[in-house]
Amino acid sequence: MTNDENEAITNLPNSHTMNAKQGTILIAAQMAGLLECLDRDMYTRPLPLFHGSTVGQHFRHILEFYTCLFEGAHDAHIDYSSRKRNNILSENPATALAVLDFIAGAVKEQDEQQWLRVDSEFSGDCIPGEERPVYISSMGRELQYAFDHAVHHLAMIRMGLEMYFPELQVDSDLGIAPSTLKYRKGSMAPADNFIIPETTYG
Repeated sequence: MTNDENEAITNLPNSHTMNAKQGTILIAAQMAGLLECLDRDMYTRPLPLFHGSTVGQHFRHILEFYTCLFEGAHDAHIDYSSRKRNNILSENPATALAVLDFIAGAVKEQDEQQWLRVDSEFSGDCIPGEERPVYISSMGRELQYAFDHAVHHLAMIRMGLEMYFPELQVDSDLGIAPSTLKYRKGSMAPADNFIIPETTYG
C-alpha cells in the first residue's frame, strides 16, 4: 500500500459518517493491500470454485464498473453493459494496482449529487439496437452500487483464496458488508463465522 493510500485511510472519518466517495477510497485501499500480497500464480490460476475463472478476472470485473462509471459521468450517461473489457487487468496485478490508484484519485473529483442516466439490462436476450430501460440515478447512488458490487466479488475472492491458498493471510473484514460488520459489533457475533454479504449486487 502506498503512502498516499495510507494517508487517505488515516484521514477518513469514522465509518458511520463515511460518504460514498470516502467509502470508495477505503475499499480501493483494501483491494490494493490485498493485491500487493498476491503473486502472479494466485492472481491468474483458474480455480474450480470459480468454474475455471480467476481471482484476477474478479478484480477486473470490479475495476471496470468503476472506470465505466467515471468515464460515463462526463456525459451523465452510464451503460455498464457496454463497459470496455481489458484482459490485462485480469493478468497483471501491477496494472490492476495502477487502475485502483486512478479510481482513488478520480473519485475525489466527483460530485455525489450529479444526476446520471443509467441504461439497464435485465436479460441476456436483448436485441442489439433495441431501446432499453433508462433510469435516473446520481453519482452517490452509483458509487454505492459499485461499492456493494465490489464487496460481493471480494467475498468470492476471499473464499477462493482461503480454499486454494490457505497460507495467505486475508483481512477478516474482506468481502463483508458494512451492515454485517455493524451487526457483528452490536451482537458480539464470532468473527470467524463467515457471512456472505446480504446487501450485494451481481
